[in-house]
Amino acid sequence: MLRKQIAGHALSLVATVLLGGLLSATLVRLAPGFETDEHALDPHLNGASLQALREARHQDRNILWFYLSYMKRAVHGDFGTSLSLGQPVRTLLRERAPLTLRLLILGLGLAWAAALTLALTATWLRLAAFDALTTLVSGAFLCIPAAVLALLSVLWNVPGALAIALVVFPRVYRYSRNLLAKSYSQPHITTAKAKGLGEARILFWHVVPVVAPQLLAVAGVSVSMAVGAAIPVEALCGLAGIGQLAWQAALARDLPLLVNITILVTLVTLLANSGADVIGHMVRRQEA
Repeated sequence: MLRKQIAGHALSLVATVLLGGLLSATLVRLAPGFETDEHALDPHLNGASLQALREARHQDRNILWFYLSYMKRAVHGDFGTSLSLGQPVRTLLRERAPLTLRLLILGLGLAWAAALTLALTATWLRLAAFDALTTLVSGAFLCIPAAVLALLSVLWNVPGALAIALVVFPRVYRYSRNLLAKSYSQPHITTAKAKGLGEARILFWHVVPVVAPQLLAVAGVSVSMAVGAAIPVEALCGLAGIGQLAWQAALARDLPLLVNITILVTLVTLLANSGADVIGHMVRRQEA
């Protein structure tokens, strides 16, 4: 039974990734001005070069044919060549992935550290003034777009990872705070207080284990938040990562590059959510 569930989940994951790539290719192909190429405006190009550019775009007109050809090449490790940068997509992703990975890890680490620290402190102290202040701060950051935070990080000369952290922080904090507050209102917490247990013991032995599976689910979702925030942050901060590469590919209508980036982002998001679900399921089984 378990094997069937794992196989079904894996099949669903693969289907979602492939469908995401196909939808991305379709949207790019249907976008206005897809068949135009800024390189064709170069007055130094001769007729043969212009014809070659047109043929390169013409090959991508049939989306299904393009996507089937892409999948056939991808099975053998060939992810195509970027139309705008003229380099193999595989090389571009391999060179830029480490920077984006460091940004995501640092940004998520800062966001979760700040969110959990403030949420646990608010739950432990239960002071109305402190709770109102942290809610106001998180709400303010929740209203600021990621692009604005990226611009502020450039103006104030702070790391781009901090901008990603500020995008993720308010969402994690508000959910964690509400989850901890709800757990504190449960009957077994009232019983523990009546028995004279200390606040620290109640928090770390009776509250945190209960909310751990839900927090793991939020951790999976926060990865997709951070990946989405990395695109404007890298583009505006001049960081040569995959987010900046996605921005450049979108501006140039670079179909091979956009399809690969979409599949990569979809795969990372699904794996993060699936990993969080698996760990949460294991935690619940141990508690049971």
